[in-house]
Amino acid sequence: MGYARSFVFTPGTYEGVGYGYFGPIFVEVQMSHAGIEDIVITRHKEKAYPGAAAMEELLEEVLESGSTDLDAVSGATFSSRGFLNAVDDALEKAQRKTP
Repeated sequence: MGYARSFVFTPGTYEGVGYGYFGPIFVEVQMSHAGIEDIVITRHKEKAYPGAAAMEELLEEVLESGSTDLDAVSGATFSSRGFLNAVDDALEKAQRKTP
């Protein structure tokens, strides 16, 4: 989906889930009106390398860019996509609905 800074969000902490190579990846995303404030990877079964290392790298990139529209880390495609999908899931829950 690739959320970017142009959306308006309801502040709070939202859980998201995506699926990596070894199973579900759970994240908590802290939101302000403007966008992502913090991300915590709460649970996963990915291997330390390359999966978990890739997720940590992407976490920093999402915080820096404010977007999940990023390329997967080479050698950890499933873990990367699972992490980004988990963040997107949380962002979808935080997105302000307008009538």
